[in-house]
Amino acid sequence: MSLSPQFLDELRARTTLSTLIGKSIKVQKAGREYKACCPFHNEKTPSFTINDEKGFYHCFGCGAHGDAIRWMTEQRGLPFIDAVKELADAAGLDMPAPDPRAARKAEQAKGLHDACQAAQDWFEQQLAGVEGAQARAYLAKRGITDATRRAFGFGFAPDSRGKLKTALKDFPQEMLVEAGLLIQPPDEPGRTDREPYDRFRGRLMLPIRDARGRVIAFGGRIIGEGEPKYLNSPDTPLFDKGRTLYNLDKALAAARKTDRVIVVEGYMDVVALAQAGIEEAVAPLGTALTEHQLERLWKMVDVPVLCFDGDGAGQKAADRAALRALPLLKPGQSLHFVTLPNGQDPDDLIKAKGAAGFEAAIASPRPLVEQVWRQERAQGDTSSPEGRAGLQSRVAEQAATIADPLVRKEYERAFRSLFWDEFGWKKQERTAVRGFIARTREETRSDTAALTNMAERIERMVKRAVLLGLCRYPSILYTHREQLAALTMPTDALRQWTRLLIAASFQRPALEESLIDAILQDASLPEPERRSIKHDLRFSFFRADADRSMAETDLGEVINILLFEQEFTPKLERLKADLYAHGDDGMDEARWQEHLSLITLKQRNDERLRELKANIEEQMMAA
Repeated sequence: MSLSPQFLDELRARTTLSTLIGKSIKVQKAGREYKACCPFHNEKTPSFTINDEKGFYHCFGCGAHGDAIRWMTEQRGLPFIDAVKELADAAGLDMPAPDPRAARKAEQAKGLHDACQAAQDWFEQQLAGVEGAQARAYLAKRGITDATRRAFGFGFAPDSRGKLKTALKDFPQEMLVEAGLLIQPPDEPGRTDREPYDRFRGRLMLPIRDARGRVIAFGGRIIGEGEPKYLNSPDTPLFDKGRTLYNLDKALAAARKTDRVIVVEGYMDVVALAQAGIEEAVAPLGTALTEHQLERLWKMVDVPVLCFDGDGAGQKAADRAALRALPLLKPGQSLHFVTLPNGQDPDDLIKAKGAAGFEAAIASPRPLVEQVWRQERAQGDTSSPEGRAGLQSRVAEQAATIADPLVRKEYERAFRSLFWDEFGWKKQERTAVRGFIARTREETRSDTAALTNMAERIERMVKRAVLLGLCRYPSILYTHREQLAALTMPTDALRQWTRLLIAASFQRPALEESLIDAILQDASLPEPERRSIKHDLRFSFFRADADRSMAETDLGEVINILLFEQEFTPKLERLKADLYAHGDDGMDEARWQEHLSLITLKQRNDERLRELKANIEEQMMAA
């Protein structure tokens, strides 16, 4: 519908803004204006002002600003055209005439709305009457107060095939069928006069309302035995269950105050939460959350909280919602998930522990990315390399469904991080090693000792290179763990780094991937540091393009050589002492041969180590 600026200006002029806002919050006269505590953020001292002359409101605390129409769309959550219609009705202003087809459709919808409201009025009367005694007893047993019963419009449909039809006899039966209140049985051969009958029979009734608070459908719970336990209206011109959320009309205003919306599984959960003071709850209508319902939730808040029962059905519902949300994600827009303990639902938890217990249960929700990870993690065995590869493939496929490229990239990075945290190097280990790399690199750069200390400097660089190599080929940790533990490291940073690698090998017996690669892939790593880490990779056994088998062999060999060098001097001194103690006449030939063999092995190891560390020495000399 096209609305002219002149019509909208007239509508604003006929609307007293302070009176409109005063229907929702308490306002006080303050000179020529009005003031109130802002409904868009929590505050104790009023900073929200209303100016009737200029026709706008403004909050000096959060910056909220607008006119009567903006109030209806922002605070009430109404679509623009619905906000205009409601204001026009209140102001006695006729809406511009739509085209004939739209007018007929609007008139038809008005009749269906009237029929649904008439049915709601009748259901409420039946609950208060003699036939509603069993339904009232059920509500009392559930702990539903009279105030809550009236607020949510509880009613009762007697166990009869024609009482509602009779009560609404002023409406055409075809309209009542179209509104979902009556069922028209199909024609049978030879019979064309089958009468429609009441859809809801022997049920506690709850009205389902649209965002404007108009009754558009019903949900009915069986009283006593019978199936189905819950019965909803069918889809009608007013009601599309895949686009509707139960309690949306009440939750809209509450969600704007709390900046939170909680999605639960059923009507009674919503009612129990509202009775406990948590009014920003909604529920889907007997189906898994649809794309339309998710989009509606994101119009209310950026990150709705999905609260599911702690049973198998609840977990399946959470999984479906997570996967359905992925393609729709946008920057800043996501979902949080809560699974209630011990198979409880919100109603159970409220009864057992009150609102505080429920708030505690949802205080630490799972982000959507963790929900998807847990779901895919449970789909297969991850005890083998093939199983872990399958997990990586599955989460990569899920990330690929995300349409927004920025969000998709972040999910890919997050899935890599979750995989490494569980099966490889944990995040704190990756962060610690990054720190060790930086600290030990700076130690080397800042060392300005004389040339006489060159041997110590080279020793430190070789041992640092060994630790970098182990970060590239962590499988060597399992074959040379004892040798590594026995090595003496010359600095505190190198000692801490060594302890971390050994501890990681004990904690996770399947470290297969390169920690250096993970560090370099980390999107949070500053570019200069990424270049520095790449520059550090000088030894052949931790080059990314090296032959893996040869590199692992060389790395193990260097560890053994370093351990030999560490033990060489004390062992040589012991042999010399034994030889000198006996003198020339008593020299032991075996000890002498051991002495010569030790020196020869030292010479061979020195030569081999020179080959392996040539790049490091060249780097030192160039510096």
